[in-house]
Amino acid sequence: MSRLLGWAHAHESRYVTICNVHVVVSASRDAAYRDIINGSDMATPDGAPVAWMLRRQGFANQSRVSGPDLMWALCERAASEDLPIYCYGSTDATLGLLEARLRVAFPALRVTTESPPFRTLTAEEDAAAVDRINASDAGILFVGLGCPKQERWMAEHRGRVNAVMIGVGAAFDFHAGTVQRAPAWMRDNGMEWLHRLASEPGRLWKRYLVTNTLFILGAARQFLLGRD
Repeated sequence: MSRLLGWAHAHESRYVTICNVHVVVSASRDAAYRDIINGSDMATPDGAPVAWMLRRQGFANQSRVSGPDLMWALCERAASEDLPIYCYGSTDATLGLLEARLRVAFPALRVTTESPPFRTLTAEEDAAAVDRINASDAGILFVGLGCPKQERWMAEHRGRVNAVMIGVGAAFDFHAGTVQRAPAWMRDNGMEWLHRLASEPGRLWKRYLVTNTLFILGAARQFLLGRD
């Protein structure tokens, strides 16, 4: 938190990847995507299985860093420190609900939201979006474009966006109330994926059933063969 806020107040152009099982497995199978994750200014373990693996590898105190929880905590600090934020991604409807909730929770928070088109932007459209973000004076840019699009977007815009970019995945939906988040006991015991799968089976079955299996196989191979 201290490091992120330090970067944000200085308007340093950096990006942060919040890495759940899907991100880890995708990076293991896609060299270009792996370079993006490895090239981030900070990568944190989202999802209990990733944190468990780190603890098994000797990082005894490593806890999970949840994207939605990190976003909420940073918004609280940003409000108290007069640091503007920007939310980029999702739909206008979701962003409207998100902004309303943030303003109730943190009345002093200066927040701007933008829902980009669900297609590839032209060079002119992209440049205009960057100009809007920078003109807002935001120190933190929360990016909710989904994995792997948000990580690629942040990597492409480092050096152009004068803020700390943080890919927060479904955090906009959770905080807006458009998607119900798993209860705390499920999140604490590595079962949040099961709750999300039950909530959106048609969209998420492949991500969770396939990537979770690949993660388990990769973890087993790492333990058995002693590979990093």
